[in-house]
Amino acid sequence: MFFALPFPPIDPVIVSFGPFAIRWYGLAYLAGLLLGVYAIRKMAEAKAPHAVSRQQAEDLLVWMVIGVIVGGRVGFALFYEPSYYLAHPLEIITGITKGGMSFHGGLLGVVLATILYARRHGIQLLPLADLVACASPIGLFFGRIANFINGEHFGHVTDVAWAVYFPRGGDLPRHPSQIYEAALEGLVLFIVLHLLWRQDAIREKPGILTGVFLIGYGLARISLEFVRIPDGYIGFLTIGQALSVPMIVVGLGFIAFARRKRNAP
Repeated sequence: MFFALPFPPIDPVIVSFGPFAIRWYGLAYLAGLLLGVYAIRKMAEAKAPHAVSRQQAEDLLVWMVIGVIVGGRVGFALFYEPSYYLAHPLEIITGITKGGMSFHGGLLGVVLATILYARRHGIQLLPLADLVACASPIGLFFGRIANFINGEHFGHVTDVAWAVYFPRGGDLPRHPSQIYEAALEGLVLFIVLHLLWRQDAIREKPGILTGVFLIGYGLARISLEFVRIPDGYIGFLTIGQALSVPMIVVGLGFIAFARRKRNAP
């Protein structure tokens, strides 16, 4: 006999007007982006040298929105259901209201948006990337909470006391892996990055914080995939784990580059 918590009766749709609906998922994305840009602006104002001005930080929001949505949607199509979307390419756009976003695709979209924005406005790329990295866990936190509300991306069957009966998970209790991810990828990573950002020796070596974010997320995602129902496999790794391994490698490269450049004569 399992003891588990019932799934909270939260409707994924907040309010609807005919065919138009406001969903918790979309609101979570919006909250993550707005609070993320707010955090970037506050960090940029708090410590010199300033990577961006207040106005530039606010203007960055539009670029981040485009990067997250386009990258997340295209990434989902290519990483998780390539055969279907190659046969139905228009549904990459038209099917967005049905769900289906990839973090790794969204990350690539944000990376491209950050590079283009920095080049367009003559901003140093690595200091800006560090600010974006420090703010990114905010969006991750809200996104995982939205996953929980939607009852998706839940975990394996378990008998832990905090297991949850998910509507789509059958009649057995499961790990609330979305909450684990919100805590580890969101809250914990946010705290670690901001504790490091407060250190002058770290902040003055642009690239280190970006590297820490990539490594931190990669390690969190790889470890939590062991309790989460995977979206598919690439060999013996889940797709999420396989996509996270390069993140760790690139993150180590960022840290090595930042340390070497700072210590160069």
